[in-house]
Amino acid sequence: MKQLIINGNKQLSGEIKISGAKNGVVALIPAAILSDEGVTLYNVPNISDTKSLLDILDLLNCNVEYKDEVLKIDTKQLENKVIKEELAKRLRASYYFMGALLAKFNYVEIYFPGGCNIGSRPIDYHINGFKKLGAEVEIDGNKYVFKTKKLKGADIYLDFASVGATINIMLAAVKAEGKTTISNAAKEPEIVNVASFLNSMGAKITGAGTSEIKIEGVKHLKKGVIDVIPDRIEAGTYVIAGALMGKDLKISGVIEEHIEALLSKLKEMGVEIKKEKKSLIINKPKKYKPINIKTLVFPGFPTDLGQPVSVLLTQADGVSIFEETIYENRMGHIKYLQKMGANIRVNDRTAIFMGPTPLKGEEVVATDLRAGACMVLAGLTAKGTTIINEIDHILRGYENIVEKLQNAGADIRIKE
Repeated sequence: MKQLIINGNKQLSGEIKISGAKNGVVALIPAAILSDEGVTLYNVPNISDTKSLLDILDLLNCNVEYKDEVLKIDTKQLENKVIKEELAKRLRASYYFMGALLAKFNYVEIYFPGGCNIGSRPIDYHINGFKKLGAEVEIDGNKYVFKTKKLKGADIYLDFASVGATINIMLAAVKAEGKTTISNAAKEPEIVNVASFLNSMGAKITGAGTSEIKIEGVKHLKKGVIDVIPDRIEAGTYVIAGALMGKDLKISGVIEEHIEALLSKLKEMGVEIKKEKKSLIINKPKKYKPINIKTLVFPGFPTDLGQPVSVLLTQADGVSIFEETIYENRMGHIKYLQKMGANIRVNDRTAIFMGPTPLKGEEVVATDLRAGACMVLAGLTAKGTTIINEIDHILRGYENIVEKLQNAGADIRIKE
């Protein structure tokens, strides 16, 4: 079993370049099969989630070429096959093949998707959207079956602005007959990226990035091309690393507007942030002010940065309050921060941090992807050696995390 070994309390400087967005590429790859010809994606991160989706493309008989962050997908020989349980359960985002295959073939069989255990993430919004478009849905054991004679445009209102449901319905609707409107749509940058990709193929989508998306169905989608946007969660994670241990640490390839909620909170804490073109330079302050954080849908504070920012809250001088509003099981990291010396009280989805508390190296567990990022940041900050177990969670979402941190001065390595 792989472990991450971190000898902490080392200053971070130099430059860390941000990779393509995990949360973007996991939707863009399934979206690619909607092309009747083939697509090219640039800035594709080399992470395990990418590899898992490429395995699904291989099952569907797509011809794939992936080299130097460029991914070419030839869909001319695409076949509609049952997406096997072993493939579907590797990641949550396998569910995007539901919308894409339904649009392409009017029929999908796929086993239940997997992903991190961060709480209940039902796909009811997705299913209800498919039903509105004219699909029938059956559950056969632990497999979904979607079928329709013809998808037709519809007005769809989402009770919650779900990113996954917004994208999945958008994928299904691009070839539906007539017009579809998604109201209370999620506004995340990854949705804009997917819509731009589909439009490059000839789709007719407007309003992506707002709460109302309109889609006019088309019969044919040609070749498409897209640059995967920079990963705002990876960027946020390394910005937090700079706030903890940085000395002129440069985070490059950042779209500042995508992490504005985080930057605002860091400034409130007293972190020094200098802005350059598509780069941020971060310095650790002498003292951190306590703050309160509440996770919200974009453009609010992202739930995916709630666990990483927890390390920073342990170092604030006073009481900080963190409230998670999106998922009910985002506190798996807290007991390990406590083990490392943090003074934290948890009440349901709210954590109260009393600081500052020095952290010491311990053996801990990455219970999910972002909890794993939290443990890495804690290890970088702590005195002594931190050993992180179950690091496959981390490698799902952070490209070359060890090399990037080593180049910035961290003492970190993978132990096989």
